[in-house]
Amino acid sequence: MFKTIASKGFGSYKEKGSKFLGYAYPCTSKTEVKSHLERLRKENPGSVHVCYAYCLGSKKDDYRYSDDGEPSNSAGAPIYGQIKSFDLTNVLVAVVRYYGGTNLGVGGLINAYRTAAKGAFENAKIIEDEDRKKIELNFSYAVLPFVMNAVKASKCLILEQDFEVAPRIKISIPISNQELEQELKAIKGVIIKA
Repeated sequence: MFKTIASKGFGSYKEKGSKFLGYAYPCTSKTEVKSHLERLRKENPGSVHVCYAYCLGSKKDDYRYSDDGEPSNSAGAPIYGQIKSFDLTNVLVAVVRYYGGTNLGVGGLINAYRTAAKGAFENAKIIEDEDRKKIELNFSYAVLPFVMNAVKASKCLILEQDFEVAPRIKISIPISNQELEQELKAIKGVIIKA
């Protein structure tokens, strides 16, 4: 088991005209991290820096942080420090800075980035989770109620669903819940792809 966040969190900090906007996102892959960072840069064209840190995996050994042009270790390291302080993984925290015209110095930057990241976590819902297995289910409309009842009764997450031509859903199952996969295999006509 590990702690992560269930949904996006936001925090902000202002110092000498500069604004620091902190965004925390649940993430399970570097692709998701990259997507969130690209979107934040597009949504904040007037910002001067988008500094961030992420930590992925239950072992917390896949992490990275970036100062994005700020002085070395004045932004990314304090943001990553908040991930460690809250003991989280499978998260990305990005802090968007709008420059206010006055330099804050390294100490001021460390405080600003740390405070914005902390606020983002304080405004996110922190939950316990565990390693998960992703599978895709393909089935007929005849068994749709049975599949959906089994999925909704479990602790899995629905990642994607498509009911246009033939029903198809992608789910994320906790490793400890192997019974669900067996239950789904027992429903006639369900095809499971890993």
